Amino acid sequence: MDERVKRRREQTSAGDDDAPLPLHPGARSAARTAVAVALVGAALWVAREFLPALLWAAMLAIALWPLYEKAAQRVWGGPSGASAFLFTMAVAIVVFLPVVLVTYELAAQSDVLSAWIAQSQKSGIPVPDWVTHLPVVADPIAQWWQGHLARPEFAAAWLQNVHAETVVTTFGGQLVQRGFLLFVSLIALFVILRHGNVVTRQLLATADRLLGEPGEGLVEKTVDAVRGTVNGTVVVAVGEGLLIGAGYLLAGVPNPALFIVLTIAFAMVPFGAWAAFTAAAVSLVASGGSEAAAAAVFVWGAIVMLSGDHFVWPLLVGGAARLPFLFAFVGIFGGLASFGLVGLFLGPVIMAAVLTIWREWVMRGGRRMPRSPD
Repeated sequence: MDERVKRRREQTSAGDDDAPLPLHPGARSAARTAVAVALVGAALWVAREFLPALLWAAMLAIALWPLYEKAAQRVWGGPSGASAFLFTMAVAIVVFLPVVLVTYELAAQSDVLSAWIAQSQKSGIPVPDWVTHLPVVADPIAQWWQGHLARPEFAAAWLQNVHAETVVTTFGGQLVQRGFLLFVSLIALFVILRHGNVVTRQLLATADRLLGEPGEGLVEKTVDAVRGTVNGTVVVAVGEGLLIGAGYLLAGVPNPALFIVLTIAFAMVPFGAWAAFTAAAVSLVASGGSEAAAAAVFVWGAIVMLSGDHFVWPLLVGGAARLPFLFAFVGIFGGLASFGLVGLFLGPVIMAAVLTIWREWVMRGGRRMPRSPD
């Protein structure tokens, strides 16, 4: 029996009723757990606005760690503060350059957009020539266009709240907000890269302490899922953008470099590149290009995106994370619908973690269980 309990009984028998009763070890453990859960919940609530940025930083660090470790080992003899800083700056340049290019082009086209809006409000938006060449649906679309956009009063009603200055201002405000979150992500990325080995050891030790040996396996599978999802998404997006971009060059789309960058960026979101190559086809027609070439751009883009998004992407992500096709597909699109853009990577990771628990904890654990005597 515990010595403190014996002393407490001796004190009680001696008449010392004011002495506090000792807590049961189970009650003390429950109290510590409750305090820890409350503090973690409070910390998450305080950091809720920065959680997406921190998640992006963590996923980037996991995905880029092998590349960073090789580069740091070759140049500095191993990870260091200088290598982490320079690698973070390289990531920032890769991310910022497309944003700067798109922002510059939007600003350059703001005057053209303002003139087009003013002219359309006065004289309406005429039916484009390419509409009349559409198969099957040409007449219905032309009639609707004549009744809703070609007449000045209806065009003005449609465009009354659209102003180039408003578009640029709204985009600029969103850009500032996203830029700040990107800055937070870069700071977090630098910290994780700088202390990556320490963070890894502490994470594995925590998983082992809380969950035992299966916890380390869960962490390793989660890392593989994050790395496979991020790398697969980037590879597929770049491949789709370059393939569709070849179509831009062959068809003579104006500003092909801008549209290639937009296509690669939007291709990271399922169906996102459709808007980019549709805009490229419309831009080609608007600049006096061939309608057949514009149609070819759209068809080629649709073929590439359907193949990439529905076959290549789930196979790459699922193969790297050991996810069946259906689980990878549901994880990608379900995560996007549930968590936004970060869910594009978080969804497959959650699916991979659930399957790891099932495979490693339930199925293998079940095989180790002794059979019933019956």
